[in-house]
Amino acid sequence: MAKFFDALETRCAKDRASAQLKALQDQIKRVQASNAPVKPAWVDTLSGLADLPVLRKSALLAWQEERPPFGGLPVQNTTHIFQSPGPIYEPGGSSHDWWRMGRFLHAAGIGAGDVVQNCFGYHLTPAGAIFENGARAVGAVVVPAGTGQTELQVRAADAAKVTVYAGTPDYLKVILEKADAMGIHLGIDRAVVGGGALFPSLRAWYEDRGISCLQCYATADLGNIAYESPSKKGMIVDEGVIVEIVTPGTGDPVPEGDVGEVVVTSLNPDYPLIRFATGDLSAVMQGQSPCGRTNMRIKGWMGRADQTTKIKGMFVRPEQVAGFVKRHSEVTRARVVATRDGERDVMTLQVEGRVDAVDAYEASARDVMKMGAVIQVFEQGDLPRDGKVIDDLRSYD
Repeated sequence: MAKFFDALETRCAKDRASAQLKALQDQIKRVQASNAPVKPAWVDTLSGLADLPVLRKSALLAWQEERPPFGGLPVQNTTHIFQSPGPIYEPGGSSHDWWRMGRFLHAAGIGAGDVVQNCFGYHLTPAGAIFENGARAVGAVVVPAGTGQTELQVRAADAAKVTVYAGTPDYLKVILEKADAMGIHLGIDRAVVGGGALFPSLRAWYEDRGISCLQCYATADLGNIAYESPSKKGMIVDEGVIVEIVTPGTGDPVPEGDVGEVVVTSLNPDYPLIRFATGDLSAVMQGQSPCGRTNMRIKGWMGRADQTTKIKGMFVRPEQVAGFVKRHSEVTRARVVATRDGERDVMTLQVEGRVDAVDAYEASARDVMKMGAVIQVFEQGDLPRDGKVIDDLRSYD
């Protein structure tokens, strides 16, 4: 098996950036010519992407309600229509590696001669189709197992001589323990997982049984975003997307290494999503993967960016914190901290700003968030770079 899926994985940064800019401009042209409610402006550089509006799932849902099923976006070459909770609709295609999952499976050492037991769901949601499309891209045979019916899963894996498991991280353990109870030894020696956290203890449990387990980061809307290689040093961003890490509630990129919301631009011409907010937190890792792949790496899933909470009976949202920051040019960062004083909610607004501007900060907080706040002023750089703009420290026990 070739070491890399294709030559794109080892491009130099200059060639990758040039190709991404051309693909991004083609996506912009497609959306500008479509019936989408919001048309992105033209950009001449990749850095100009940060000036375009962020598309949130709530907005896409509203578009789809007005222009079913895909909100007026220029969708083409699709063979499936999927429905995820919301409900929100996603197109799917059957062409080679349409979801870009083949790149991940190849990195995991999967190819011709392998039989993949695909335990992702096949009903309405696209996860099963995403992994099946990827398996076809690397020449593997698929057992479309779906979820549940563990005893039947064991018997199918045994009869079909399954070598690879695909599914959520924890369900393989359930299958293996059922196989042990049935006295059946399965030949699974690789696992490709997603849709949940792969905890180190669970990975170690698989490795103790001789199973190499790698994870990817994918969504129903975008397909594969990033994936692990055998080096297990972070997640390598897929070649078919542009990933930005931004301050939650804004579209402003954070410095490399800081935690922020994952915003993805898909370069798939069949479904152009530009600056789509995933709602997940992650951070860019410095340097290049030891495996030789040259694209940017992220740290994987680090929590949710939607930190909306209710204080004093009022919702406080990340967008409001961002609105406060924009009112004061000297403020570089702010976060809301929710605590209790007896039976009373307290909202503290921590600000990297000027001590002599506390009164102005109090007035802005009241105007933007519709309630009073205790102001704490910090030196530049002193607030944690952990992606939190709203930190709820109240105990709900």
